[in-house]
Amino acid sequence: MASTLVGFGVCLALASAPDAPQFLPIQEFTLAWTHSIEKTRWEEDYTVVAPISPGRSPTLKAGRARIHGSAAGMEPPPNAVWHKGWYEYQPTVQPLDPLRLTRSGYTADYEWCTQGTCRSMTEILPSDGGVTLLYACR
Repeated sequence: MASTLVGFGVCLALASAPDAPQFLPIQEFTLAWTHSIEKTRWEEDYTVVAPISPGRSPTLKAGRARIHGSAAGMEPPPNAVWHKGWYEYQPTVQPLDPLRLTRSGYTADYEWCTQGTCRSMTEILPSDGGVTLLYACR
């Protein structure tokens, strides 16, 4: 577990209301979801990284990612390794800032996982059926 970055964390906001973010004082988390057609679970680990100079914003850094199997349109990247039922890999592209999570009422919501416990993102920030913005913040 990384050391705590006081005052830094993750913000979640509905794209329709970006000026009303929900602040979560967490520096490491996993974002998980189930593919709507193939019913295959995906997990991506993220870390909040402190700014390198004063006045700058913190950033999200992509960590390990996992896909529980593969199917059409869900091919693991070439650097993925099969391990205990999962394709595991290190993303080569860092996340966009902010991450734009499409949340539909027709599919299961994203799961927010910390310290081995997962819960529906709806418990943190209810969806409006559109896009949720996720970004590192202070």
